[in-house]
Amino acid sequence: MDISKKLVETHSLSKEECLELFSLFDVPESMEYIKEEAVKIRKKYYGTKVFTRGLIEFTNYCKNNCYYCGIRRDNRNIERYRLTEKEILDCCANGEKLGFRTFVLQGGEDPWYTEERIADIVRKIKKAHPDCAITLSVGEKSKETYQTWKEAGADRYLLRHETANEEHYHMLHPNSMHLSNRKKCLYELKELGYQVGAGFMVGSPGQTWEHLAEDLVFLQELQPQMVGIGPFIPHHDTRFANEKAGSVELTLKLLSVIRLLLPKVLLPATTALGTLDPLGREKGLSAGANVVMPNLSPVENRKQYELYDNKICTGDEAAKCKNCLSARVRSAGYELVEDRGDYIG
Repeated sequence: MDISKKLVETHSLSKEECLELFSLFDVPESMEYIKEEAVKIRKKYYGTKVFTRGLIEFTNYCKNNCYYCGIRRDNRNIERYRLTEKEILDCCANGEKLGFRTFVLQGGEDPWYTEERIADIVRKIKKAHPDCAITLSVGEKSKETYQTWKEAGADRYLLRHETANEEHYHMLHPNSMHLSNRKKCLYELKELGYQVGAGFMVGSPGQTWEHLAEDLVFLQELQPQMVGIGPFIPHHDTRFANEKAGSVELTLKLLSVIRLLLPKVLLPATTALGTLDPLGREKGLSAGANVVMPNLSPVENRKQYELYDNKICTGDEAAKCKNCLSARVRSAGYELVEDRGDYIG
């Protein structure tokens, strides 16, 4: 069977089959077929709905020193900040008024935000906005901590694995960090009943086709409810400052492939896509994505949460950002909805 047909019909590929599929990435007819089928299956499960996630980047302190990241611990050129509990709650209140039904609390691994502090914030958000979902994205923690946050009211957890290859992982992270622990966290989050998001950078330094094939195999094993991928973008204060950015085109092809491997997955058209291509997010939606993540953080802090250079939407008020996104989504033939946007299991 032709490998693209196998992908469409079985929603499954081995590592060798992924590599075979990649050899078709330069064949326009094959890629058009994959993209069309991806959109078809996305519409089968989610129609033309696009879900919004209100992103609240609440701290840019981080104890880790990931080599690609602008907020890594050893970057002395960054102005650090932490939002107060009141500022976080204000962001959520503003977000609910604007129609957001999911809030994503994202930050560096900041020890100041203890297990109990985050649990307390989650409880207060849930009490004020009982119909909204809360997503946390604050890195690797113990199973017990994840359990505490789940009991406090957290619904989802984002933890990109970044690469499923051990050797490549160590090219991107210091020796104090381990891929095995990151994977363990993802499986524990699933066990606890979170809707779990994994993902990787496309075109990160040292990445090979084999690494990408391993990423796709890992995603099939994990079966996450969400997958976030975006092109690698260098940051000027990291060791990868002079590396080339990842490819928008390759990211779009992989979005279609992931949609076919995980038909019901919640798949964002990421900010990184929009940073490298003015129409990147629209193209992401047209490749099978069904989620966008506008920023609810205070405007004065957005520039400080700089994971990579030239990030878009750092100066817009949340309402303006939402209206702009709504128009962009419509132009791609979809509709932005006011909905929690849960995974349909």
